[in-house]
Parts: sequence; structure tokens; C-alpha cells
Amino acid sequence: MTSLRRRLLVLVAAVLVLAGTATGMVLRAADRAERADRPRSGDPAVSAGPVSLRQRDRLMFVNGTAGPHRTAVASVPATDPGGDRTAAGLKCVRFYAAAGTGVCLQSNPGVLKQRNRALLLDAKLRTKRTFALAGTPSRARVSPSGRFAAWTVFVSGESYASTFFSTRTSILDTRTGRLIPSLETFDITLDGESYRAADVNFWGVTFAADDDTFYATLNTADKTYLVRGSVSGESVTTLTENVECPSLSPDGTRIAFKKRVLSRTDLWREYVLDLRTLRATPLAERHSVDDQATWLDDDTLAYALPADGESGRSDLWSVPADGTGSPRRLLTGASSPAPL
Repeated sequence: MTSLRRRLLVLVAAVLVLAGTATGMVLRAADRAERADRPRSGDPAVSAGPVSLRQRDRLMFVNGTAGPHRTAVASVPATDPGGDRTAAGLKCVRFYAAAGTGVCLQSNPGVLKQRNRALLLDAKLRTKRTFALAGTPSRARVSPSGRFAAWTVFVSGESYASTFFSTRTSILDTRTGRLIPSLETFDITLDGESYRAADVNFWGVTFAADDDTFYATLNTADKTYLVRGSVSGESVTTLTENVECPSLSPDGTRIAFKKRVLSRTDLWREYVLDLRTLRATPLAERHSVDDQATWLDDDTLAYALPADGESGRSDLWSVPADGTGSPRRLLTGASSPAPL
């Protein structure tokens, strides 16, 4: 057998192996998707219908229950979160909304790679603008006035617990259309001094009501910090350490956040920080919370936890913001809460 013929046979065999592997992956993915779309007994009813960001006293979220509306933006009455759900045609990995403005982060499988994008939405959930994302969607927020939207993606790595990961956080002015692609271009003041480093990462933006101030997590040199920033000044200043995924209370006085309780682990506890005293209060939730909590009102927080025995599915829980009481399940099969 000639050398050329042997090479051709090896090439053909390699192509067949790769084709078989790809086919197997596609079939397994299709099987997982089919199983995920099978309704489960006990799940709330979900039906298609009009969903608007102008509705009042509603709770918006990403539906996680099985069926054709899985990952769709959905709505329930705030007073009856366990009731029937109305689902829009829009599907998102992450979602948030305020003052008639929404942001939807999507991750759609493509032939060669995932297509990740951010959608700026109007009150009827129609897409106003689309932005390509540099990585996997992680966090999304809209300012109380609706003027600013922010999102965080993983450029490398898949979680905040990874030893090596990189994030990119962007802020969009929805009025002017100006996009700040990365907070890493902002001036940093760390412990009172100007700071610059190659390993800087930001994530988890939350906005104040003045259409300029925001808070976020800064990570550098294996430490995380809560920073207060100015959009117009393109600058941030550190306030305290070990604060991740901050969420500003409606009255602007407190920050809910997850605190890493063991170094180099993925164990977090949920706390609330008084911005005046910088005193942190642990909340009644004892499970590890890997989420950016949402304030349902000035007294109550909501957050996602993995559903028992169901990989890839989460439930929404709520807990008092003062450290008292106990957690209660708010919504089964749901994530990304946004109270209207």
C-alpha cells in the first residue's frame, strides 16, 4: 500500500469518527431538549399571551418550567406568584426590566459556535437594538428610570467559582445609544489610590436613582470589592471587600450581596450591607446563593436556587432583608425576577 493511500485511509477514518461523534452529540442534545420540554406534574399552568412592562403589580421572570414556554419571559400577579403564568414569545437566558425598558440576554446555538447577544426592549418586549456579546450571559440590570442597561458576560470560564475566569461588563445609555463596552476602561481608586492592573474584572452592576451612580463588583489580585461608580465620570472607587453581585435597595440605603464564606470555594452567603455604616447583616438563607438578588420591595429579596434533583432548573426564593424570618419558595421553575 502506498504512503499516499495509507494517508487517505487514515483521513477517511478520522472524518467518519468525527462525524459519528458529532451525530452522537446532536442526538444527545436533542434528547435532553425533548426531556426538558416534557411537562412535569405539579408545574403551574403557562399560556401564551400579551406581556407588557407597563403592567403594574406584576412580577416578571424567565420561566423555567418544562414545555414550549421554557426560557420565555413570563408574568404573574405579584400578589399571587404561584398562579397561572402568561408567557411572551421572547426567550432569554437573563432578563431584567424597569420603567418600561427591558434587557434580554440570549445564547443561541449556532453551527460553529454559540451566538450570544443582548436585546434592548421596549415596553411591549419588542427589540429596539441588538448587541453582540463577547461571551456567555451572566448578569443583567436596568436603572430605575430605564435610562441605563448593564450586562455581564463570561469571556472565559463558566462561573465565579472557577480558578481562572474573565468577565466583561457593559453599560448602555438607552436614550443616546452610547455603549460603554467594558468597565475596565474606567479609572479605579482602590483604598484611596489610583489603581491599574491587567487582571481587573467587573460584574454585577446595580444602579442608583440619579441616572449616574452605580455599584458593582471589582475583582483583582484574588480579592473582590464593592465599588461605587459614576457613569458620567467613568470612574469607580472601592468601598469594602468581599462583596459580589450587589443589588441596591429601592430606597438607596442598602446593598444586598453574596459573600464568599470560604476562600477559593463556590460557597456564598447572602448579606445586606448598610451603605452608611458598612455594617453587613447575614440573611436567614443558609444555602449557597450564586445569584444577583432582586429587591421585591424595601423589605424583601428574591433570588434563584437550584431546584432539588433537577439539573439546570432553578426556583425563586424570597427572604426578609433584615436577617429575620426564614426563606420561602416564591416561584418554582423560574429565574431573573423583575418586579414591576
